[in-house]
Amino acid sequence: MDATTVAAAVSGSIATVGYGLAAIGPAIGVGLVVGKTIESVARQPELQGRLQSMMWIGIAFTEALAFVGIATAYMFGF
Repeated sequence: MDATTVAAAVSGSIATVGYGLAAIGPAIGVGLVVGKTIESVARQPELQGRLQSMMWIGIAFTEALAFVGIATAYMFGF
């Protein structure tokens, strides 16, 4: 098989790959937010409630990026 035959055989939407790449950022972001919250609670346990509520807000904003990725994938065709 030459290159043109392979290129003709590969078809479909690149939006699926785009969403997969878009999901990497929020996954890393959530990991960082949770990890830093655990570090902060270990250093100052008396602030656990306050830090935990801020962690959930941070996770919500970070996960909004994943929803943007899903919407983009649907807009440009799955």
